[in-house]
Amino acid sequence: MSSLCHTSAVMVVFMALAVSVGAEQLEEKSCDVIGDESSESQTERALLKKLEPLSQMRFNVTVEKGKTENYIYHFRVCREVNSSQHDFGGLVQTDRQGRRTTVIGRINETQVFNGSDWIMLIYKGGDSYGSHCSGEKRRAVIMISCKRGVIASSFSIISEEREKEQECFYLFEMDSSLACPAEDSHLSVGSILLITFASLIAVYIIGGFLYQRLVVGAKGMEQFPHFAFWQDLGNLVADGCDFVCRSKPRNAPAAYRGVGDDQLAEESEERDDHLLPM
Repeated sequence: MSSLCHTSAVMVVFMALAVSVGAEQLEEKSCDVIGDESSESQTERALLKKLEPLSQMRFNVTVEKGKTENYIYHFRVCREVNSSQHDFGGLVQTDRQGRRTTVIGRINETQVFNGSDWIMLIYKGGDSYGSHCSGEKRRAVIMISCKRGVIASSFSIISEEREKEQECFYLFEMDSSLACPAEDSHLSVGSILLITFASLIAVYIIGGFLYQRLVVGAKGMEQFPHFAFWQDLGNLVADGCDFVCRSKPRNAPAAYRGVGDDQLAEESEERDDHLLPM
């Protein structure tokens, strides 16, 4: 009985270890800024969080230089290109002829900073150069420029600087709306108040119309909310405008008309002929 219990305990331990290892493999590593965690600035953390929507995307670009150089560059934002390798490779070069893989930069040695409409992402700690750059480790510089309307596009390699003794690098660029500054509202206070007022009027008219029609059962002009009130108000406004703007008083006496000489002339004697006795 004790042997059976011991075997069961060993199996449980192995299963727990397998589950924990599987969980570690499923959880992808993310960017780690160079230096201690306590030394990371709020700006760096904010920029990495801002780039988080790009982390699930993969970018590739093919470069052909004659017959000797034929490469594919694989890039991910703050994620490993090949998580099964556990090499922290965030930008990897693959030789299409010999299928040799070279890590250009690693996400565990990340630098990030920004300007008004761009974000610079740098992966350091790549595989060492051979005969170039004094054998130092490779470094990938990715310039992310502002382009509104696209989450990410136009990933390409600009150049490889390897003719110096030190500080060599690969330069890449891509476009993303994530690098764009927040758009300021161009609406003035008066415009905002006008829009709010117009919206309230629209809600009042539409809501009142539906209430009058569906609940009260009104027809015709009676469907307009508070129709009698607005009708009386309109009449009062019309009377006020008439009182202020009319050209002459309504009850003014007629203008005096003089009597002409033709009106004072003697009337014809024939007018009274019918009154004389026969």
